[in-house]
Amino acid sequence: MAEKIFIVRCGEAALKGHNKSYFEKMLVDRIKKLLKRFEKTTVTRQEGLIFVRADESIPSDEIIKEISKVFGVASISPAEETAPNMEDIFDTAAEYMQKLIDEKGVKTFKVEAKRADKNFPVKSPDIARQVGGAVLKRCKVLSVDVHDPDVYLYVNVRRDKAYIYQQKIKGFGGLPLGTNGKGLVLLSGGIDSPVAAFMMAKRGMMIEALHFHSYPYTSQRAREKVEELAGKLAIYCSRFKMHVVNLLPIQEQIVQNCPEEETTILVRRFMMKIAQEIAMKNGCGMLITGESLGQVASQTSHSLICTDAAVDIPVMRPLIALDKVDIMEIAKDIGTYDISIQPYEDCCTVFLPKHPVTKPKLDRILASESLLDVDKLVEDAVASVETVDIYPR
Repeated sequence: MAEKIFIVRCGEAALKGHNKSYFEKMLVDRIKKLLKRFEKTTVTRQEGLIFVRADESIPSDEIIKEISKVFGVASISPAEETAPNMEDIFDTAAEYMQKLIDEKGVKTFKVEAKRADKNFPVKSPDIARQVGGAVLKRCKVLSVDVHDPDVYLYVNVRRDKAYIYQQKIKGFGGLPLGTNGKGLVLLSGGIDSPVAAFMMAKRGMMIEALHFHSYPYTSQRAREKVEELAGKLAIYCSRFKMHVVNLLPIQEQIVQNCPEEETTILVRRFMMKIAQEIAMKNGCGMLITGESLGQVASQTSHSLICTDAAVDIPVMRPLIALDKVDIMEIAKDIGTYDISIQPYEDCCTVFLPKHPVTKPKLDRILASESLLDVDKLVEDAVASVETVDIYPR
């Protein structure tokens, strides 16, 4: 059976010492899961590299696209496989370069070699030199350019096989999904929170999501927008649960009983309290938010102190020091930006105060909060939660 071969390099998993094999196994399992829809595809690991073998009929771009979604993958190289001896390496390298000449008009190249098998009789610099000479002899139009070649020709000699390739297609890096616990992301319809979820998943964390709405002030279409965002995240984060809570009863109580300028902070504290209860019920060890320091009134340092004081579990804010432009670029890269900018309101836009406090004092916030039956409001909100399964879209 003719087959295509892809070399997959681990990112940080390669640095994990005694835990390296665990991280590599998690990475292999994740790649297998994503490639399951392709028949006759195998995924194996060998001495720090992962090898994907696919039927010749499957487009390489489709395989690469799926592998590149896997957190923990540093790079991918479509490769040619040959026997680990110099004559076979010469033949394969020359054929490989002739194909690049014919298809891409390549004129210059440079060989970089690695002898992973230290028992191989030829050392890496000599492998590169000899392969370069063999290619020049057989491909007359080529010349060597060590500074700015059209192509870097890589030769990797291992114990059982040798590999020839020229591309190193960058992956997302990070750590394999499922190696770093589980967190609950507060997912709105905006730009920031989907990026925050993506970044924590990139660090190996499984996620669940919590979405607040204020129906009928917010529309069904606004909720569908969030489910679409979640579906886009599931491409990277695998299938996950999204919990949905109507925040309107709490917002109405705050508006009726508390100072207007404190509305935003008080609502945010209730969100965190509800999120903590749902997180604990679902095995999530921390909360994840899309807050960036100083971006809006509820994200000043004073506001964040008041918000964090509402819960006992850790709150992860992976975007805390990023500029909005940086966040938007990540959103575009992962495919959530165009969904996020759709003009549908979310619960944060309901009952916005004209002049929100930007330097709230915790004692004053607690005093205002004491005017409400906090425990009952949180209990009712948690009891009303609706949970939906999110699948990749």
